[in-house]
Amino acid sequence: MSVKIIAALLLLQLSGFFGPVSGGKVLVWPVEFSHWLNLKTILDELVKKGHEVIVLRPSVSFSYEVEDTSAIEFETYPTTYDMDGLEEFFIESINKYIYELPKLSFWRYFLMLQELFLLESEYSESLCKDVVLNKELMTKLQNSSFDVILADPFLPCGDLLAEILKTPLVFSLRFFPGSTYVKYSGGLPLPPSYVPPAMSELSDRMTFMERVQNVLYVLCFDFWFQTFNEKKWNQLYTEVLGRPTTLLEIMGKADIWLIRTYWDLEFPHPVLPNFDFVGGLHCRPAKPLPKEIEDFVQSSGEHGVVVFSLGSMVGNLTEERANVIAAGLAQIPQKVLWRFEGKKPDTLGSNTQLYKWIPQNDLLGHPKTKAFITHGGTNGIYEAIYHGVPVVGIPLFTDQFDNVVHMKTKGAGMRLDFLTMSSTDLFNAVKTVTTDPSYKENAMRLSRIHHDQPVKPLDRAVFWVEYVMRNKGAKHLRVAAHDLTWFQYHSLDVLGFLLACVVTVIFIITKCCLFCCQKFAKGGKKKKRE
Repeated sequence: MSVKIIAALLLLQLSGFFGPVSGGKVLVWPVEFSHWLNLKTILDELVKKGHEVIVLRPSVSFSYEVEDTSAIEFETYPTTYDMDGLEEFFIESINKYIYELPKLSFWRYFLMLQELFLLESEYSESLCKDVVLNKELMTKLQNSSFDVILADPFLPCGDLLAEILKTPLVFSLRFFPGSTYVKYSGGLPLPPSYVPPAMSELSDRMTFMERVQNVLYVLCFDFWFQTFNEKKWNQLYTEVLGRPTTLLEIMGKADIWLIRTYWDLEFPHPVLPNFDFVGGLHCRPAKPLPKEIEDFVQSSGEHGVVVFSLGSMVGNLTEERANVIAAGLAQIPQKVLWRFEGKKPDTLGSNTQLYKWIPQNDLLGHPKTKAFITHGGTNGIYEAIYHGVPVVGIPLFTDQFDNVVHMKTKGAGMRLDFLTMSSTDLFNAVKTVTTDPSYKENAMRLSRIHHDQPVKPLDRAVFWVEYVMRNKGAKHLRVAAHDLTWFQYHSLDVLGFLLACVVTVIFIITKCCLFCCQKFAKGGKKKKRE
């Protein structure tokens, strides 16, 4: 057999072994809004590669939509929530995050945060029960023989489904460094000395007092998770599986964690082999704008445009805040494209155009775009990084504060407080990021870091999903820390043993010395008598 034929056969073997899995079946446990938009990007790519994708969708939801031409399938299950109840739940939660939580003192802040997290946990638990206690649905899923489950752990249950169906699990999530979920279930070593937890608004370069504050944040989050949340989930998981277990134990069985950030935005911290960073996987080169929007952009002249959006979850602002923002935007020389729903602000300037929807990625990639005013959502921040656009961050809730702080720390943005900022504050912030060249330079530096990767983020995400399918899991990448108790992990048993050994040796030496001293004393007395 010739060398060429042997080489060809080997190549065919290798391509069959390392190549993509054809015809795999993927079950998806999603989360609403921006989480879904990010996850859907992966699903679209999996469908293109010939995989069958089924998404578990509650009968009442906001954002689980696909194009008419999409091959993504949905398995819709009945839920206990109706649309009115769901809308009320989300609106009430968002209003508390935006308008009440920032005004509170440190301890009252955590009390309300506990209340909000508990409500979200109850909603998630309700959805989970609607699935796992639905015998007809679970029988159908078990008979489907899925190759992998792709889940967003922001709402637990995907891991429980993986355990019930005995199917490998891949998590896709916005990474919260130092958060209880990732720290304990993922097994990551995240020292509080330089790794700030979610919503702390701290950087990795902390003063002594900031490190004190950071430790307090970590303790508070751990206390809430173990006292107010974990116990309920442990009970549910134990009941469903019919054996004593915990949420962290089941989540810790995840084969791969796909983290929707990257080192362009993140501060450096330890990671493990089954963690990969795929931030910006949804970003694309800019496409041509619709004619109406392009004409407005071109009318801006040499000053260019500013893009403004507070995300998909925030539609209406209070009239007072909307007028403050509009008055600030009216003062800048740039034209403004503002994604806004609600009553037109009375102070709206002639340079500002309101839109219910804007092609955000395409606008940020336009050469006339000078700045991006954003709430700091991960998707929007990564589109700004991708295209090298400096930001003015107005964070509203959850990870948005950390995202904006990271951009500010890296010199690519400024931060404003939504409730207290004035029109002048907004004007000055936009003026600073558009006139001070350092902001644009730092934004372009982050963009270069983002683009300087050997494999595109989306390709890496799809690779890991297929990798898990090919290898029937990835348990060989999980650290042994998952099998240790907390005192074994911190080597407290070893330290106790060594301490006991030292104490024992000291005790024996002391006893020996005392014995020798007593012997010597007795010998001296005997000589005196003689």
